[in-house]
Amino acid sequence: MRCKTAVLALAVAACLPSMAAAEDLMDIYKEAFVKDPVVLQAQANRNAAFAAIDEATAALLPQIDVSGSLSANHTSVMTGTNERADARTASAGINLSQALWRHSSWTTRTIAQKTAAQQDLIYNDALQNLIMRTATAYFNILSARDTLTFAKAYQEALRTQLNEATRRFQVGLIAETDQLQTKADYDLSTAQVITAENALINSYEELRQLIGRTTSNLALLDESRFSPAPVQLSRQNILQTAEDNNLSLQAAVIGRDIAKDQITLAQTGHEPTLDLTGSLSTSYSDYSTEVPGVQEDGNMHEGVIGVTLNLPVFHGGAVSAQVEQAEQNYVAASEQLESTHRSVVMAVNNGYNNVNAAISSVRAYEQLIKSAESSLQSVKAGYEVGTRTMSDVLDATQSFYSAQQSLSAARYNYIIARLNLLYTQGSLTADDLAAVNRGLK
Repeated sequence: MRCKTAVLALAVAACLPSMAAAEDLMDIYKEAFVKDPVVLQAQANRNAAFAAIDEATAALLPQIDVSGSLSANHTSVMTGTNERADARTASAGINLSQALWRHSSWTTRTIAQKTAAQQDLIYNDALQNLIMRTATAYFNILSARDTLTFAKAYQEALRTQLNEATRRFQVGLIAETDQLQTKADYDLSTAQVITAENALINSYEELRQLIGRTTSNLALLDESRFSPAPVQLSRQNILQTAEDNNLSLQAAVIGRDIAKDQITLAQTGHEPTLDLTGSLSTSYSDYSTEVPGVQEDGNMHEGVIGVTLNLPVFHGGAVSAQVEQAEQNYVAASEQLESTHRSVVMAVNNGYNNVNAAISSVRAYEQLIKSAESSLQSVKAGYEVGTRTMSDVLDATQSFYSAQQSLSAARYNYIIARLNLLYTQGSLTADDLAAVNRGLK
């Protein structure tokens, strides 16, 4: 209960002015940049992928191993005297191998390089997506705050009208139905305020997911300087830019290429391998009883160098099965690329339409507010002289505050739509977020 009260207090505090400096959009983004687990995970995956290149390269380089051993054994020497002897042996050696031809190792290294490039794209996409998630979380809070503000203003307006309706009913100026209708609308507005308060509380959780904390003191949108600008590029130019630069699409292209290399890797299971091998070793034996010509104390040195050829002949059909599996994976990766491309095309078209629709909505709602305010004043004046009913007043009041809420949502929708269109193009940067931030106060 204490926790819920604290969260509610946070939400209520968000609607009140504060003497402390407000945190703006860039403040939240900079903190999310170093705290967001999604970005940190993508960064770790990228670093691991680049480390895998060195691992794959290692198979192409000389392999050197040093070994040593110390042993004691009990032997029985079959001589004329049938003597028995104990021996201690110490040995050391160095082994060298160098791949002369291993197609699989070269293919594995190529796959590792492409995987690293793919993970780098995924990481940079996560950075762009962080900008979107930060802006979305930030403006969702502002939108929820505006909704609560307008809901409370509407509730207060209905409270005033309810008091007036009750007074008029008591002196017989209006019918009871008008008073009851006003009471019903006021009760509904109370429920709407509760819903808006809960929505505001929940909106802070998006911010918590990004930076691990919440804050009630956020800079607001400067509505006096807000002016939606149309998209300068044509839809076709934006689509071409997205097809060239969209990071998810580029990652899918590399994913298809990796799947093709996996087919080559599987096919190397049929190919021969050629390795250069060499070794040097030395050992010393100490016998408790020496037998000339059979067991004598002393050192033994040995050096070996050669070439090893391995030609796979039959492994139970495993290689053919691996090739078939890789071919099917390539088909799946190709279809994934096509799906990603279609998603990008859809995102460009939707994003372009959303921006234009948001611009038109902002302008339409700005005009609607003026009309709704004039209408409300006119209806109130008509009600005072008896030409309009209480129902007319309630409808006009609702239309006025609904228009304000719609305008607020349209402004935020425009901002998110513009950023999202840049994200789809693959060109969203922190500078774009900073440009939005300059529109706050």
